[in-house]
Amino acid sequence: MTHDYKRNGTTTLFAALDVKNGTVIGVCLPKHRNDEFLKFLKQLNRQTDKQLDVHIILDNYYTHKHPRFHMYFTPASASWVNLVERFFRDITEE
Repeated sequence: MTHDYKRNGTTTLFAALDVKNGTVIGVCLPKHRNDEFLKFLKQLNRQTDKQLDVHIILDNYYTHKHPRFHMYFTPASASWVNLVERFFRDITEE
């Protein structure tokens, strides 16, 4: 985010794409803070097989460490690297 970024009533979508079967786990929240991201991680934890580690590709979003989640950060302005962002791009294009 730049210093002059304003949300103007938009929502935050946290989403995870299971690249093996194409399913998406997502939640829309009114704010884009650490608390909301942790809420999403808890949802992922509940909805995924407990025997698996979860690998997450993020766009420079900071949060606390979690032993089950392995975080990978994409460079700034490189959303095309993140498969879940590409998924949503593809389903919204005409």
